[in-house]
Amino acid sequence: MPPPLKGNPVADKDLARALLEEQFPDWAHLPLRLLTPGGSDHVIHRLGDDMALRLPRGDWAAGQAAKEHRWLPRIAPHLPLAVPTPLALGRPGQGYPYHWSVARWLDGHTPTPGGQHPSTPQKLADFLLALQALPPADEPLPGPSLPSYDPDTRAAIAATAHTFDAAAMTALWDAALRAPHDPAAPLWLHGDFHTGNLLADDHGRLTAVIDFGGLGIGDPAVDLMVAYTLLGPASRAAFREALAPDEATWLRGMGWALATGLNAYTAYAATHPHVAAQTSRQITQALAEFSELPRVR
Repeated sequence: MPPPLKGNPVADKDLARALLEEQFPDWAHLPLRLLTPGGSDHVIHRLGDDMALRLPRGDWAAGQAAKEHRWLPRIAPHLPLAVPTPLALGRPGQGYPYHWSVARWLDGHTPTPGGQHPSTPQKLADFLLALQALPPADEPLPGPSLPSYDPDTRAAIAATAHTFDAAAMTALWDAALRAPHDPAAPLWLHGDFHTGNLLADDHGRLTAVIDFGGLGIGDPAVDLMVAYTLLGPASRAAFREALAPDEATWLRGMGWALATGLNAYTAYAATHPHVAAQTSRQITQALAEFSELPRVR
């Protein structure tokens, strides 16, 4: 997850228009509409009726456009939900330092946490199983490591001890770090598989997965964070049954939910109430499930 959005390039409509005029003049006449709040990694402008222009907000997202441009066309045919179709990869210009992208617009809205369609657990599991079944990449694509989050997570636990149960968070985090994981058997992962990176239709049925900047190969437990950002206890149990991870992977998934939730909470909660609410739910859902495990009774 990125740091707070301070001191980063202003990717406004004027910059977007100037980049289009410079690099893709055939699209420069089309209307641009800024999407708010957009994403934590990208400023997003709708371009015409059927395209999206995405501009990284800072250094942490600088390589995402090129990664998606290379890999999404290769993996999309094997996945059961729609993913963005890259149309063009923009280069730095007009004083803007990052590669950026134009992709096909995907209709839909963010699904509602805890109130999803009955098909959602199975669709989430089917997507992850298809992703994990992809053949190995022909280049290094290292995914994130749970132990690498240890210093920041422990600092966040201390910083939020007035809001959440620090002892419970520490117990969950320690247990997740101890959960066995074989790094010699990596799998494909989305890397940021949470509610905000899913799209649903007007009936609440999942239709698409977006934002593949974290795409990589590594510990698939990172993608289990969706069980705590989107699902409630009953649908989470259905998702777990459909996906069938081993107990250690599921426990590491709780750790990922805690770590990513705390990271976003400490970075954004003070200024973004919706982030505070979303991440509070994510953290408390993970803690509630962990508290029910036999090993901690």
